[in-house]
Amino acid sequence: MEKNYFGITDTGRVRDNNEDTFIAEKTSGDQYIIACVIDGVGGYSGGEIAADIARKSILQHLNEPSGDLISLMRRAIVDADGRIMLEKQTVKAHENMACVITLALIDLNRNQFYYAHVGDTRLYLLRDNSLVKISKDQSFVGFMEDSGRITEDQAMRHPKRNEINKALGFGVNLTAQDDYIETGQSPFLPGDMLLLCSDGLSDMLNKQDITNILVKETLLEKKGDELIAAANKNGGLDNITVVLVTNNNPALKQEALKPATVTHSKVSPVSTFEKVSAPKSNETPIIENHTIPVPVKSGKGTGLMILGTLCFLLVCACIYLIWLNNKNVNQEKQEKLSPFKNPRNAQEKRLQDTLNNLKGNTLILTDSLFQSPITISEPLQLNRDTLFIIAKNNLVFKSDTLFKGKAIEIQTACKYIFLENLTFEDFNTVISSQNNALLFKNVSFINSPNAIESIYHFPLKKHISGKIPNSSFKTDSLPTTSND
Repeated sequence: MEKNYFGITDTGRVRDNNEDTFIAEKTSGDQYIIACVIDGVGGYSGGEIAADIARKSILQHLNEPSGDLISLMRRAIVDADGRIMLEKQTVKAHENMACVITLALIDLNRNQFYYAHVGDTRLYLLRDNSLVKISKDQSFVGFMEDSGRITEDQAMRHPKRNEINKALGFGVNLTAQDDYIETGQSPFLPGDMLLLCSDGLSDMLNKQDITNILVKETLLEKKGDELIAAANKNGGLDNITVVLVTNNNPALKQEALKPATVTHSKVSPVSTFEKVSAPKSNETPIIENHTIPVPVKSGKGTGLMILGTLCFLLVCACIYLIWLNNKNVNQEKQEKLSPFKNPRNAQEKRLQDTLNNLKGNTLILTDSLFQSPITISEPLQLNRDTLFIIAKNNLVFKSDTLFKGKAIEIQTACKYIFLENLTFEDFNTVISSQNNALLFKNVSFINSPNAIESIYHFPLKKHISGKIPNSSFKTDSLPTTSND
């Protein structure tokens, strides 16, 4: 059976030593896969030592993970930062060392992954041949790229691309800053692939180049080797590290529930006061003749019975006519009192039509196609396996004045819905979801008290065991847009 995780690191063509390290292994008990890329900050003395300290801390904390996995990963990174700071204070030659890290914990039994991230190493998710960057580059150039101020190619050539804002060993109190460590979780469906890499790869290969290699029908080892070779071919200016994890579980299938079969047995009626015995084989059954008196029905009173029946039917007909008349009157009153339902406006209709006829699984909402705000008078229906809805600039969905419904209804067929740079305003409930398909990035809610309504369907007459998973969302003080 093909191994579903793989890691590789390479010095590159310019540097003399490799300050990168990685983790690609299963936890004790084989329940989870640890995937991690750690990059000792280039140019600082002891970068490889900082990376090794962080690696040991991660393995120690995640060897037997349990409980809140996101909190556990945060503690592992905070502990790594503390150990690096202690080393810096103890060894004078290492006083400037630091490292950046991207860590993922994959639970294939539940088809989920959890991640924690500091710096400019990266986490990508490949699904249906589409590559999405999950983590944010915590650097000036990364902010410029994510906010749309520069393109991906410009970011790759920017002279300040290696200057980072966050790292382990910078002397920051990580426990006092909740947003210093970026964390999250997402569905990891059969056929999905995770890529964790250092900037030695992402600075040499753009997203399309990476995708072209990942979608090939080759083993993970071959994909890793090709990524390293391609980065070196384009210059190999830094250490290059790649970790790949794929979900090789069988595709999810919805089993049809068969109706219960009820068998009706025919039982011959037996009198409770008469015992019937079958004649023995050597006996002749005795047949007795009984004279049964037949009652003679008198014709007296037949006319009265018919007349009474006719009167009864006449009364019933009158009652029905009165009820029908009252019903029509009430319907007319209700129609007069009911608010007028506005038809969908042009933008709203165009958006739903675009979703219905979308080729591929990514919809980019640009200012040239959709002007903010888009007024919603009827829920947008999402009924695709995988869908990425990304606004180039923050796009507002606003509830129509008379509309009291939801902005988006996610159907059971959806397995992964990614929303980015959207704002929902004046909805009582914004999204109705029938599974755990949602992933947010820079999504905000204004005057909308109920963000998500989750609906779970269970088969009837079955005993259900399990736990509704905790959702993990984080808040950002600064909204950004992304080209990814």
